[in-house]
Amino acid sequence: MIEAGDKLAIGISGGKDSNALLYILSLVRDQTPFLFSLHAIFVEMGWGVETAPMQALCSRLGIPLHVERTRIGPIVFESRKEKNPCSLCAKMRRGALHSAAQKLGCNGVALGHHLDDAVETLLLNLIYSGRLDTFKPYTYLDRRDLKLIRPLICIPEKTLASLCRLENLPPLHNPCPAAGKTKRHEMGEITEFIQSRYPRIQQRFITALEKQWKRDKIW
Repeated sequence: MIEAGDKLAIGISGGKDSNALLYILSLVRDQTPFLFSLHAIFVEMGWGVETAPMQALCSRLGIPLHVERTRIGPIVFESRKEKNPCSLCAKMRRGALHSAAQKLGCNGVALGHHLDDAVETLLLNLIYSGRLDTFKPYTYLDRRDLKLIRPLICIPEKTLASLCRLENLPPLHNPCPAAGKTKRHEMGEITEFIQSRYPRIQQRFITALEKQWKRDKIW
């Protein structure tokens, strides 16, 4: 995923997942025998989020922070009044993140998607689109000439939450009006139920993903 000379943008939201990604990649950067650099990017949605805690964390880890200010939130929720805002919001945030990464001279973007996210995305695609598909650990965006990596994709959310508590990586409050009311949240409830009945389901899912990635030659 990471090679010598890379300049990776880390997409951060202030949540526990991206905080854990920041921390883990800072350790990898400091321990690897080759050089690469990191640059955190926060896409500010237009809600006026206080970024001081995020700046303090990035400073502590020795990672520069760029705040990309947008009006995505008001556009999606106030101007367009989207009934299903998540898809448009995600598309606009991706565009803003990738544009900011290119402006900073980055050749790659790292995202904090974890194993639970991958399972939820599989269920979303299956139930609403009839597709058996989820995140990949590595994707090349040819239109942007950027590589997209997800280093945490095989790590359960609970592990990352424990890391954040142990290393004092406090999350920011999420001001999104749709937080906790999305289809993805529903998929999270479904996966929790499945895991309560079949505790080893996550390991089975990792095994299935790795087999698929090996067939696709991305693992």
